[in-house]
Amino acid sequence: MRILIAGGGEVATLIARRLSREGNEITIVEENADRCALLEEQLDAKIVNGSAVGVKTMRAAGVGSADMIIAATTLDHVNLLACMIAQAEGNVRVKVARMRTHEVDHWRRVCADTGLRIDLIIHPEGETIRRILPVLRFPGVSDIVEFAGGKVKLFGMAVDRGSWTAGKSMEELDRAGPPKNSLIAMIFRGQQVIIPRGPDTIQPGDVIYVVTTAQELEQDLTFMGLRASESLRNVFIVGGKQIGIGVAQELEAQGKSVRLFETDAARCEKISQLTRDTLVIHGDGTDEGTLREENVERADAFLALTGHDEDNIIACLLARRLGARKVVALVNKLNYLPMAHLLGIATTVSPRAAAVDGILQFVRKGRVQSVTTFRQEEAEAIELIAGPGARYAGKRLRDVRMPRGSIVGAIVKPTGEAIVPRGNALIEPGDRVIFFAVESAVPELEAAFLADGRGVR
Repeated sequence: MRILIAGGGEVATLIARRLSREGNEITIVEENADRCALLEEQLDAKIVNGSAVGVKTMRAAGVGSADMIIAATTLDHVNLLACMIAQAEGNVRVKVARMRTHEVDHWRRVCADTGLRIDLIIHPEGETIRRILPVLRFPGVSDIVEFAGGKVKLFGMAVDRGSWTAGKSMEELDRAGPPKNSLIAMIFRGQQVIIPRGPDTIQPGDVIYVVTTAQELEQDLTFMGLRASESLRNVFIVGGKQIGIGVAQELEAQGKSVRLFETDAARCEKISQLTRDTLVIHGDGTDEGTLREENVERADAFLALTGHDEDNIIACLLARRLGARKVVALVNKLNYLPMAHLLGIATTVSPRAAAVDGILQFVRKGRVQSVTTFRQEEAEAIELIAGPGARYAGKRLRDVRMPRGSIVGAIVKPTGEAIVPRGNALIEPGDRVIFFAVESAVPELEAAFLADGRGVR
């Protein structure tokens, strides 16, 4: 498939790298000449230096013969105009655009009313808000990912030296009597990703991901030595941009007490008009004196959601030292994520990662139901429906040779029954299968599960 990507930033780069490895022909249009030179070195793709709103540039990039355009620049109007050019110049079959405005629903209607057909408008900020909310009640949990409409849960946790799981092998943990539907699916150790087997052990400093069912989530958390907060009452938010406001609105609708810190006085006035019960504080939420004055030690959750990664990381470290029970940092630069985890900030969220996940899911589409990438695309969780011609259909897991670095984490039957399978489990056509894999194993797994043997459309 010929895919034209408008924009050469981090989101576009991650998408291009993955899609080119899966056999697609990729062209990137990027305005910055230095960035173009870097992309030439990093990617197996054609790089065109120019503006995505320039008709001549887009023609030179082959818009007339493209099967798909992914407009992923940092500017909403450029993404919309790039899709408009693609429709007018080549009638490109599939169009995807990233939009960051809080008026995204309005723009969806505008596009529909004016005849600009965009198949997917992805809003990373909205998705980031949805990722933040589930983890706030769990101080030791880094993130919670849902599959199959919430029937299957994946939670991450950092292992410290005091954890009873430290030094234990998978076999030892299994003998300790975990809930029936429970499996450690991935271990992150520094830059290494481990899809664990029986002899593999958990080490202090690891970040592990456990897959379970919705019914057994609380049991699994208890088994791993974690527990939910009895209540989530007081939440501190630093940063009054779109994500901070969105989280505040969601929390106040749940009856939580929210304090939001913003350094821009005019912005504070606007936030006060957009929220109902949130206490908006004109002050620096990264300042120790300010946090002490506002009694941050009483915070059940502290969210640093400014537009500056460094400020967010520093604010979380400070708030945790002052007694906040749960800290969450917004991190845009994906290469900062391992550093944040090493500093002890278990929960990080990234709009860029959310954009990559949404776009990859859509591009693969068909039987692929969801895609979640971890860190800098080091591993993936993919949820798909096994087709009638799938290579693994009708076979028990013990009889299937999975690619190295992959594991089936859960199966959801058409009846709605969710299981974390063992070796005798049978994969049948129509099953939702959630597997976890290092990125190099993903194309082979998709080809094996999809009925037509292709990873993308």
